[in-house]
Amino acid sequence: MTDVKVALFDYGAGNLHSLGKGLEAGGAEVVITDDWDEALAADALVLPGVGSFNAAVRALAGREADVRDALEDGLPCLGICLGMQLLFSRSEEGEGTGIGLLPGEVRKLRGRRVPQMGWNDVTVTGDPLFHGTKGPEGLVAYYANSYVCEVTEAPGAVIAWSEYEGQRFAAAVRRARTVGVQFHPEKSSSPGLHLIRNFLDEVRR
Repeated sequence: MTDVKVALFDYGAGNLHSLGKGLEAGGAEVVITDDWDEALAADALVLPGVGSFNAAVRALAGREADVRDALEDGLPCLGICLGMQLLFSRSEEGEGTGIGLLPGEVRKLRGRRVPQMGWNDVTVTGDPLFHGTKGPEGLVAYYANSYVCEVTEAPGAVIAWSEYEGQRFAAAVRRARTVGVQFHPEKSSSPGLHLIRNFLDEVRR
């Protein structure tokens, strides 16, 4: 039985199947849409991690302020990888302006091997997003990213960290009912699906 309608926004850049299945497994009714009016009318918004910052900004189509206002007014949102980066205003990946909900900038990973592809440890806080996600080895999540978010002037906004080739970076962020994760929970086995369920449980509350 579904009791939460989730809008999974489609930037027109990739396959959303596994993420949609993960949300449905958590009990959500999933609507894939590229219409912002429809997306902002749902119970929750999910910004997926497929595509480039340029493509995502084009998909915003001048609606940055509308999306930011909806999130500030309490619309629950989960941003994944690129979707987390879209919560910021600027990215080194390309021109254009993101949603601007969080202060800071998206910068390219420093390292010999970019992108980061594969599993990495995540050091989490006590944020409810992570309740029950850690196993005996802690939380290990799947990454596929070339860029990371640098948060400024927002103490407490970073709720998890990871490290790659000596660079510590924000693995997850929160502002009110909006959360972003740099990793891909839909590709992170049972802990990742548990995280998605935690987000949906928070939407229900």
